[in-house]
Amino acid sequence: MKYSTIPSLFHLSIFVVLIISASASGEDDQQEYSNSDPTYSTMPEEPRSPLDHYHLSFNYYRQTCPMLDEIIHKKVRESVAKDRTLAASLLRLHFHDCIVTGCDASILLDHEGSERKAGPSKTLRGFQLIDDIKAELEKLCPKTVSCADILTAATRDATVLLGGPYWMVPYGRKDSRTSIAKVTDSVPMGHESVTSMLELFQSLGLNVIDLVVLSGAHTIGRTSCGSIQHRLNHLNGTYDPVIDDKFLDFLQRKCKCESENEYVDLDATTPNTFDGQYYANLEKKMGLLYTDQMLYSDSRTRPIVNTFVQNPSIFKHQFSVSMVKLGNTQVLTGPNQGEIRTNCNFANSY
Repeated sequence: MKYSTIPSLFHLSIFVVLIISASASGEDDQQEYSNSDPTYSTMPEEPRSPLDHYHLSFNYYRQTCPMLDEIIHKKVRESVAKDRTLAASLLRLHFHDCIVTGCDASILLDHEGSERKAGPSKTLRGFQLIDDIKAELEKLCPKTVSCADILTAATRDATVLLGGPYWMVPYGRKDSRTSIAKVTDSVPMGHESVTSMLELFQSLGLNVIDLVVLSGAHTIGRTSCGSIQHRLNHLNGTYDPVIDDKFLDFLQRKCKCESENEYVDLDATTPNTFDGQYYANLEKKMGLLYTDQMLYSDSRTRPIVNTFVQNPSIFKHQFSVSMVKLGNTQVLTGPNQGEIRTNCNFANSY
């Protein structure tokens, strides 16, 4: 598959702004959101929107579980206050769920042969928080709120708590009844080419801007030393040339052995803050994962990276747009599709 060259930086900047302006997540519709407890109010009936295509709605639980957002926010705030690394873990958990079979909470099913038991999922975290939220909601709104909706909203709230943008989450997803480990073979592991990443994203209805923007989630979080060894010591004895010498020296000292228990920050500069520093790091050859650094080396993605380096605020706005798109990927909403699990770890037995 061939991809056309991205336009000049000037035209790209205008293009990105136009996409933001036209997005269904609508900045005009966003409510003020802070790290303190927000005041939740009943929203008016919304007009028909592009969300109708997915059969999702911002008012889906307005009558059946009106305290949903408040409960999710409270639980996420309490958990992230105890462990700030949990925010990045939720982002990763949500991505792993959506990127293979769509946002259907299949990653949460806990049985032999499930996605959760597969190799690419072995370092995922955040399951207990989703279970805690679900248990609270089952007390107030039994058999009503899907695990897929909980994970999607909890990811948004965790992102905001670390300084990321707020976006409105439409609801109405159902939970998958099945989960198969084999599908995780398509989960990116950090060594893919830009072309293969583009093909994966396009197969999900996402585009090149979404690829660069969602990769920016690596402004927070960590990865194991074992996952970057191929960049530090190649089989022929040479290291990855697309890496800053001082950064390479730091990583080689930090990751002396191929350990899965030793971790490195994905953003070496501001690892605990959701900002645009990730893109500035790529410019300095300090992208930790190969897939990250290649975004600056590839002519199709480099102009977008440059735009976010010069205008970090554009990245934050576009991140909310792309997260809405990711969260709407291949959702189950039909009358004969999926279910509302009563326990996120297991499919219903009835």
